[in-house]
Amino acid sequence: MFIFPAIDLYEGKAVRLYKGDYAKMTVYSEDPLAVAKDFEACGAKHLHMVDLAGARDGTTPNLATVCKIKENTSLFCEIGGGVRNMEIVDRYMDAGLDRVILGTAAVTDPAFAEAAAKKYPGHIAVGVDIKDGFVAVKGWTEKSTETAFDFCKKMQSIGIGTLICTDISRDGAMQGTNVELYRALAKELNMQIIASGGVSSMDDVRALKALGIYGAIVGKAYYTGAIDLRRAIEETK
Repeated sequence: MFIFPAIDLYEGKAVRLYKGDYAKMTVYSEDPLAVAKDFEACGAKHLHMVDLAGARDGTTPNLATVCKIKENTSLFCEIGGGVRNMEIVDRYMDAGLDRVILGTAAVTDPAFAEAAAKKYPGHIAVGVDIKDGFVAVKGWTEKSTETAFDFCKKMQSIGIGTLICTDISRDGAMQGTNVELYRALAKELNMQIIASGGVSSMDDVRALKALGIYGAIVGKAYYTGAIDLRRAIEETK
């Protein structure tokens, strides 16, 4: 299982939200590149980035920061947040990003998700953010009418190979990850599943590894010291 340490970007800074609430934002670093280099020094090979302003507004305001990180590290970089049209996908792919994550757009426009997967095979993931069993959209501010499992199966059917699944109720709350959710997803789907939200201890990391899923995103737990990133990477090799 791969560990994906996370950098959430807002106004060029590395921040974290509590349960997706923009009013509850903590700034962890004014220098996201330095954070990424710390990840690299701990043995990380992968990096998960989210443009929070992009997720809310459907834009790419942190593109320069994202490119700086990609150009100055050897990390496999995936980026999400506000990717709602092919122009933005092209922009990130042209900048050398390794994987682009679709969120709201994959819910509202599955044809776009399918077209992106065909244009950039192996480089497109879909983030499914779950709120009360349904898919949440627009930076977690709205809940769709589609159940999470129906949506995931649809994404698999149109050629999406990687799924990043976040239980919003666990994100940033340090309450542990939703192991049962990921067990069910792994059983139902033939996709690379990346667990996100609530990965807050080494026990969570071990439990997810035992499921045999592809990856786990570590965010707040790294910044607060609850998870030793170097140890987590070593234990999941």
